Amino acid sequence: MTHFDVFNGDADGLCALTQLRNAEPREATLVTGVKRDIKLLDRVEAGPGSLVTVLDVSMDKNQAGLQAALQNGASVFYCDHHFAGDIPEHPRLEAVINTAPDVCTSLLVNNHLGGAFLGWAVVGTFGDNLRDSAHRIARPLALDASGLAQLENLGIYINYNGYGSQLDDLHFAPEVLYRLISQYADPFDFISDGSEHFQKLESGYQQDMAAAAALTPEYRDASAAVFMLPDEPWARRVSGVYSNDLANADPARAHAVLTAKANGCYLVSVRAPLNNKTGADELCMQFPTGGGRKAAAGINDLPADMLQDFIDKLAAFYA
Repeated sequence: MTHFDVFNGDADGLCALTQLRNAEPREATLVTGVKRDIKLLDRVEAGPGSLVTVLDVSMDKNQAGLQAALQNGASVFYCDHHFAGDIPEHPRLEAVINTAPDVCTSLLVNNHLGGAFLGWAVVGTFGDNLRDSAHRIARPLALDASGLAQLENLGIYINYNGYGSQLDDLHFAPEVLYRLISQYADPFDFISDGSEHFQKLESGYQQDMAAAAALTPEYRDASAAVFMLPDEPWARRVSGVYSNDLANADPARAHAVLTAKANGCYLVSVRAPLNNKTGADELCMQFPTGGGRKAAAGINDLPADMLQDFIDKLAAFYA
């Protein structure tokens, strides 16, 4: 009998699964990919008695795979904070879904486990750019400013590692990085024992962000700004965390970061204003391959001839 752990390749997905498997060790086939690779349940061939855990990918985008797993006799634990669509009622489905803008999957898993591995929940929540939520749940750890900054940086670096159009863009394949971090019940032990891996993520992040710092906006008004990144591995890696940095630095403005793709289309990351964390998913779902959550969403393949329409709708939406 084969079990499956299906998870987003970003910090939230990795840290959610790290918590679960420290609490409930289980041999399972890992199913993951780059952050934008979200139709992961299509890869799962679960049979009667299989246990399928799904973390941090939209149920709406995985309805077909979910229904197939249930029909084939598997039991499914599904935990997520993205738009879910219709949640099936089924005796073998346990769904923990909360789409509130201040919630992520790592935080939901932390609640599910009663805070058993709170450090990793804090890392994942920081990685999802929910800084206020991360500070709030971190209080029982009683960390000083330096300790909290270490967890924040780790979350940012793990999240940064998940972005790219293909696994070759990443410093670590998400499955590999998960196996490295999940050995540790406490993220501080990973930072010290796995210092070479931490430093590889940190140096890559710093180099890529230095390149991004030289960019000027393609479009900017009082409510929204648009930045364009080239079709380069560093740009694909940095697109998500750069979007978060822009949002943190200018909390009253919406931001979109568009990365050119080899097929002539654009990969789009949208961040709603931190002062009004809503509507990013609604905006992106107006375009093919768009989706996400209220505070942060994206479009996997925006056709070039829809670029101006996207900029116009972004500006109008947040005006």
